Amino acid sequence: MTRGLLIAFEGIDGTGKSTQLPLLAEFLRSQGHVVVETREPTDGPYGRQIRALYSNRGRVTPRQELELFLQDRRQHVEQCIQPALREGKIVLTDRYYFSTAAYQGAAGLDPAEILNLHGFAPEPDLVLLLTQTPEDSVARIRNQRGEMPNDFEQQDQLEKVAALFASFAQGCIVRIHAARPIGEVQASIRAVVLSLLANKGVQCPD
Repeated sequence: MTRGLLIAFEGIDGTGKSTQLPLLAEFLRSQGHVVVETREPTDGPYGRQIRALYSNRGRVTPRQELELFLQDRRQHVEQCIQPALREGKIVLTDRYYFSTAAYQGAAGLDPAEILNLHGFAPEPDLVLLLTQTPEDSVARIRNQRGEMPNDFEQQDQLEKVAALFASFAQGCIVRIHAARPIGEVQASIRAVVLSLLANKGVQCPD
């Protein structure tokens, strides 16, 4: 490859992105590919500010919140994603700009405007949009993680976010039903990714 591949995991909270991404990374590495695993918000200065909002989202306006996500993503693209793509690596990111369009769109901003602000961000080759009901997501957060839903994870909020995710029709998006056993979901993900690799003519390194 002269350019690597960018694969984004998207979906409302509790759909299993942080479980499925490492499983895919392990599989791709077993096939000889060089994989970068990353996430948003990042652990950088803007990402840390975003994480501080999990327990008190009302500290900032929706527009200020959006600006934090944009700044975090600019840094992420410049320091992680673009260098890895230039080196021909496969980048797997847990969340990307479709999450911003959905979550900040649910907070009252225009999702189309948010997407248009991302001219600096490379378009993903594939978006794996994990889907399930907000009720299932909240149950997973409470029962499997043993956590109380944070300010971004409230069910009424997730219902708005899910509706926006459902409205996205970009060609890079493939929806994966996430309310199934982990192995079944991973099998569906691998099938889609292997098809992408074949279509892109990506060969396993020697």
